[in-house]
Amino acid sequence: MAAPAACTRFSDNYDLKEELGKGAFSVVRRCVQKSTGLEFAAKIINTKKLSARDFQKLEREARICRKLQHPNIVRLHDSIQEEHFHYLVFDLVTGGELFEDIVAREFYSEADASHCIQQILESVHHCHSNGVVHRDLKPENLLLASKAKGAAVKLADFGLAIEVPGDQQAWFGFAGTPGYLSPEVLKKEPYGKPVDIWACGVILYILLVGYPPFWDEDQHRLYAQIKIGAYDYPSPEWDTVTAEAKSLINEMLTVNPSKRITASEALKHPWICQRERVASMVHRQETVDCLKKFNARRKLKGAILTTMLATRNFSSKYDAHGRSIITKKGDGSQVKESTDSSTTLEDDDIKEDKVKGGVDRSSTVIAKDPEEDLENSHYIPLTGESDEADARKQEIIKMTEQLIEAINTGEYEAYTKICDPHLTAFEPEALGNLVEGMDFHKFYFDNVLGKNCKALNTTILNPHVHLMGDEAACIAYVRLTQYMDKQGQAHTHQSEETRVWHKRDNKWQNVHFHRSSVTPPFAMK
Repeated sequence: MAAPAACTRFSDNYDLKEELGKGAFSVVRRCVQKSTGLEFAAKIINTKKLSARDFQKLEREARICRKLQHPNIVRLHDSIQEEHFHYLVFDLVTGGELFEDIVAREFYSEADASHCIQQILESVHHCHSNGVVHRDLKPENLLLASKAKGAAVKLADFGLAIEVPGDQQAWFGFAGTPGYLSPEVLKKEPYGKPVDIWACGVILYILLVGYPPFWDEDQHRLYAQIKIGAYDYPSPEWDTVTAEAKSLINEMLTVNPSKRITASEALKHPWICQRERVASMVHRQETVDCLKKFNARRKLKGAILTTMLATRNFSSKYDAHGRSIITKKGDGSQVKESTDSSTTLEDDDIKEDKVKGGVDRSSTVIAKDPEEDLENSHYIPLTGESDEADARKQEIIKMTEQLIEAINTGEYEAYTKICDPHLTAFEPEALGNLVEGMDFHKFYFDNVLGKNCKALNTTILNPHVHLMGDEAACIAYVRLTQYMDKQGQAHTHQSEETRVWHKRDNKWQNVHFHRSSVTPPFAMK
């Protein structure tokens, strides 16, 4: 690896090419090394916008990446600091996400799943051997080196990684992604390397059947499941999975971290090291079909990603009885969202006397699909916002108000003009499913909306618009609905919503929405 030289400028060694992705304080672009012609991915961080603490995070990420050199880990090749920018030069990983590749394959078996998790475990074992805990193992961070058949799986994004010597256990802060968090993190107990093995267990479960072991629309119920390890192997999909595969999952998803299998031990498990003899070679079409749906829920083109940002702005939450709940920072409850989203959480409220290097976030994105390249934090323009951007934000708010007005008045035709025909939605009425198309919504217009109340008034509170280029945007807001029922009783209902808008032929259309809410007395679209 090339050691960064203080006098070297990035432009002396590399030519910058097209943009691959954007994050809060960074942009990822393809670059070509002048001396060799080799291609890399350059993560360019605008250090003018970083606090001293953020700068420490960046230095930690670079330090960790420098010492990890393994075929199954995205490698850092160069780190160049200039006056206002820091350049991290990584492998250009062109194969996309592992989970997306699986659903495109003609054949996928238990043995293939074994080979996938073996490569993931090899990367984790290398991390742990070097005193590094990743803390954010999830499908979005499992990439393929290239589009070639049999390309290596690469572990990416060490923005949450921490340095943990030996078998040290300590409280390093609340960090990770909801469905992949371990019980000890959720319980705020000391933790260490076993958190990565728990996440591997969740990933292996998904690799075998296409859906996660722990899932609930309500994040608190999700966390309750994880804390006690409440998962099972339902029929019929698990009936065809070998006992050895379930055995490995059980050893990974062991609630007590001291009894959980290690990466080294897992690699010696018969289902891994003797896969030709132990793992089934039967094609798992049902798994592929379920995994397609699972991938779709993860790919909401920025909507779920923005839900986290928006709900941070809400001044209070409400329980099932409408009572206000003031959430405490750091207990994981500050974000209420779809629990199969890819949003990464992190408690930044860590006291100075806690273990050094434990908490922060500087996400790395390496050449994924262009529309999936946003980091797990909201986009902040590197040049500041213009009057034009403000005008676009107001336009999005106005379009959202028009859409809600069409819902309130039960005007289905007006609603369809504002929505994309292939609108996707994730809402309580869909019972945890991602629905596509207008038929699901038409039922409510025909049978429910406008029929259960005499008068209706909607107020949008705290709207936050997130622009993604000139032709895409998200809006997140609290929707407060007042109405009179047929008996003349007044009611108020609150929901938290995120909508994704896309401009086509100079016309904005709603392409996706996500809603979580208190149990409604009548359906809300």
